Amino acid sequence: MADSSSNSKDHHNTRVYHPYQDLNVPIQKLYNLPTAPEHLFPEEAARTHRSWGDNLQYYTGSGYLAGAITGAARGTVQGLREAESADSLKIRLNRVLNSGGLAGRRLGNSLGVVGLIFAGLESGMTHLRGTDDLVNSAVAGLGTGALYRAAAGPRSAAIAGAIGGIAAAAAVAGKQALKRYVPI
Repeated sequence: MADSSSNSKDHHNTRVYHPYQDLNVPIQKLYNLPTAPEHLFPEEAARTHRSWGDNLQYYTGSGYLAGAITGAARGTVQGLREAESADSLKIRLNRVLNSGGLAGRRLGNSLGVVGLIFAGLESGMTHLRGTDDLVNSAVAGLGTGALYRAAAGPRSAAIAGAIGGIAAAAAVAGKQALKRYVPI
């Protein structure tokens, strides 16, 4: 192994290895990726909104995932609180895992169903009105809340519908404001 003084002398007589120098490849521009969506087919580029299938997968999957994670966290905390001092480590762990899994499945399924209903109503509104705007999302949120809580009675359905409509309109308005004022 050579000492550092001989390395500094040899460094002046050598050049840095560049494997792409003879290929005329703009390697410096390799990571300048476009920010606009790239479409494989021209029909995809002409679409201004997601298809109903895309909406269905996105809202249902996002709802289930968010509900499962939140429910599992709440269930885990509940399982830790319910653990008794006389329990062995295996029993405590079993209690925590069972509680987290049960709560995660319940909340995940509930929010997945909410996403499913919302996706169907929003896609239906977009198809009926021929435009994709805030009104579609607000009406879909209103209908989702009302349908989800319909079994609890008309008063509960009306309150849930109002909350769903306001929440959906606020989410869409927030997304539009974020797009306008935050450069990404």
